[in-house]
Amino acid sequence: MGYTRSLLTFLFAAAPLAVAFAQNADAPAAAETPAAAPAPAEAAAPAVAVPATAAVCAACHNMDGNSILPEYPKLAGHHPEYLLKQLRDFKPVGDKPPVRDNAIMLGMIAALSDEDMVELSNYFAAQTPTIGEAKPETLELGKNIWQGGIPAKGVPACAGCHGANGSGMPTQYPRLSGQHPEYVVAQIQAFQTGTRKNDLNGVMQDIAQRLTPAEMQAVANAIAGLH
Repeated sequence: MGYTRSLLTFLFAAAPLAVAFAQNADAPAAAETPAAAPAPAEAAAPAVAVPATAAVCAACHNMDGNSILPEYPKLAGHHPEYLLKQLRDFKPVGDKPPVRDNAIMLGMIAALSDEDMVELSNYFAAQTPTIGEAKPETLELGKNIWQGGIPAKGVPACAGCHGANGSGMPTQYPRLSGQHPEYVVAQIQAFQTGTRKNDLNGVMQDIAQRLTPAEMQAVANAIAGLH
């Protein structure tokens, strides 16, 4: 009798434990600690604001700096330092005439402050340049001059200063990639005749003296297709 009572007491005491064990066995596993949410991507750099004065430039150079008129240069993608230097060179300082003489640009920038010119330079430098296209007729000669110069005449390779793909160097040497060939020829001729002389140490004035019109045309054509 004592044995029976002890067995019943054990069974009744163990029952709640069995139920609890069964319930825990059926319960879902504890949720894992959620992984940390990925850090939000950095915000894209804000676009350069359009200066109010850009509308004046757009008449010749387009609002995005990609002029469609061959007599006016493409400004998009140029180094801002180079663009700023040119704008400053177009403007007289005190009683001194402008370093770069151009009647059209003189009128365009007459009312611009130096701050305006800095804003314009940064804006056009931030625009995406369009790709030009070279004509096949004189392309080989133009590429040879661009890449190797004309050793017999002491003409250095254009790529030496303007880069293999025409991307240029800040301040001193402009981006030429995709530039209108008509504009490039006009500038080489201006350096040749001395009507433009704001180049670094007169380098382009010296080189231009050694180029024939055909060589100017050929290298300008090659430049149009660079990218």
